[in-house]
Amino acid sequence: MGSCIICGSSVDGRVCELHEEDVVFEFRGTEPDELTPNRYYRGTVDGYAEFGIFVDIGDSVTGLLHKSELDQRLDSMDFDPGDTIFVQVQNVRDNGNVDLGWSIRQEKSRFRGALVDDPDAGQELLDEEESADEQEQETGSDSEPDIGEPEPVSQSQEGSEPETEAKAEDDSEPEAEEDSEEPTAEFEQATVDHLDELVGERVRLEGEIETARQTSGPTVFELRDETGTVECAAFEEAGVRAYPEVDEGDIVRIEGEVERRRGDIQVETEALVILTDEERDAVTERMEEAVVQRARPAEFEPLTDDPAVEAVAEPIRDAATAIRRAVIEGRPIVVRHAGTADGYAASSAIERATLPLIREEHGAGEAEYHYFDRRPLEGSVYDMNDATKDITTMLQNRDRHGETLPLFVFVGAGGSAESIDGFDLLDTYDARRVVVDERTIEEGVAEAVDILVSPTLEGDYETTATVLGATVGAHVNPDVRTELGHLPAVSFWEDAPDQYTALAAETGYSADDTRKLREAVALEAFYQSYEDKRELISDLLFADEAEDPVGLAEHISEQFRTRLESEIETAEANLEERTVDGETILVLDTDSYTHQYEFPPEPLLLDELFRRHRDDAGALIGVATDEAYIRSQSGVDIRGVAERAGENAPGAALDVRGARDGRIEFLSGKRDAAREALIEALAEELSALQAA
Repeated sequence: MGSCIICGSSVDGRVCELHEEDVVFEFRGTEPDELTPNRYYRGTVDGYAEFGIFVDIGDSVTGLLHKSELDQRLDSMDFDPGDTIFVQVQNVRDNGNVDLGWSIRQEKSRFRGALVDDPDAGQELLDEEESADEQEQETGSDSEPDIGEPEPVSQSQEGSEPETEAKAEDDSEPEAEEDSEEPTAEFEQATVDHLDELVGERVRLEGEIETARQTSGPTVFELRDETGTVECAAFEEAGVRAYPEVDEGDIVRIEGEVERRRGDIQVETEALVILTDEERDAVTERMEEAVVQRARPAEFEPLTDDPAVEAVAEPIRDAATAIRRAVIEGRPIVVRHAGTADGYAASSAIERATLPLIREEHGAGEAEYHYFDRRPLEGSVYDMNDATKDITTMLQNRDRHGETLPLFVFVGAGGSAESIDGFDLLDTYDARRVVVDERTIEEGVAEAVDILVSPTLEGDYETTATVLGATVGAHVNPDVRTELGHLPAVSFWEDAPDQYTALAAETGYSADDTRKLREAVALEAFYQSYEDKRELISDLLFADEAEDPVGLAEHISEQFRTRLESEIETAEANLEERTVDGETILVLDTDSYTHQYEFPPEPLLLDELFRRHRDDAGALIGVATDEAYIRSQSGVDIRGVAERAGENAPGAALDVRGARDGRIEFLSGKRDAAREALIEALAEELSALQAA
């Protein structure tokens, strides 16, 4: 066993299979069948024929470099017999004919190593002096000039310069040839998007190190510039980190040769320098400007006339820019959304828009699963439990697979103060955060995220997460705009705005169709808790319009209505009506009168129950073992209710865990005290609102 002269791995011989194309061989055999196909050999031009060039490989074997292997016309090839060229042995035929291919490397210095191919002695490193001597002998540069009778001087030579001066001119020609070859050794300034046109060339790249991973051979740096990303391999010795001072995020200059490895472009690094000060700032600014310009959507264009959407035109474009930029940069996108029909429809709109861009930028296959992940939340709060899971997954993907840190997009979620701690944890790792939320944004949220889309910051607007998410999606990818037209109407449980029902009708969905879709997605959202299951949701929301667009949804929506009506019937039979300080409050013991872990979940059941009874009561409260959900249409301050109730039941440890979801937790051992305290505090809140 030996060691590969390129990467140091253990091999039979002197070079591993991976790096064999980086080595040029000097053939010392005597028979054609002693050549090894696919290897590169140094040869000398023997002569020309109509169909190609004959090339001597060693002293005893001649092969044919067919004209079809050349990238220019045969009559334009500037080689003379005896000139050195580098070729690849493609095939050795049974009759001894050798088929040759052209090597893009036509200088020995551009190979990473040189070996002797001797059938008797095996592979050995080629001695440089010996190689130089042989080359000089073959080209005749050391041979003495042939001295004979001087040729007569022709009339055209009369009056010419003396012979010594003429000889001096002749002697200067090789020097001029050397000068003309010097630029080929220089590095050409290039960008990643043009590397496939520069295979075999030496280039200079500037950009940011996205990842650095150590293999058993070279260190592989992933470099991103303003046009794309490319892997750059640098070798110190097998398994040893090259350029250990270079870290992810560094702005660098890399010089090396462009190669194609297993169909992918790679740069064989010859020099890597960390840029500082003005050089670093110039590259950073150039990359930033180019990426933002490429990622920024065109002019804002809503799906239809909607003041709520138009109020956040620029934040919507900012959110779309962030998503498009993540795709361009090869940054994974994680969409966290409320586990409701609205949350699923909104996030699916963004997913529908983004996946085609990922396929276009990074290829088909597994790319869309690698670069896009949709993860539902239990409610609309992004708490520390969610953030910790995301951080753990993010760091594992970074360390194991070299992934860059993802962009997090929160849809129909994240607008309440309970999410701030989770956002701050993401911020610790510099993970960017985009929030698209239709409801009131609580204090501190805007400062905890990078981009915030919410009409409530601009005025008294009511809308849905899907209206906002579909509009963002249409600006992420205008090609899918018409595919998203029916989604806003799906997200309204009642009283969908006329412009969105009309938009759905234009895309082939009636009001009854959008109802069926909403109910089907709501049912599947319950059974898909904590998982995205993108294929089923996509089949529901984006059926082939040539077929029945709600065929699958119709079957599932029937199950939705059957199960919901059964639970509503049971709940209504056990509703307790309480009147406190003149305020009517409906109370449901959800522990006793709902099926645990069955559809519908408590929040959805209470939503529907309150819609049916809101004309008879100011509020509804569902009380479980250690939590309660409050439903009201009077703008109840859930935090204020919990605070007042806590004063009346100090041992119950009442705590708001989702103000906008109306969710309050307490100790199960103090359930009765918490229940009564909440009813009393809720009545006080309703009275205060009535008085106001």
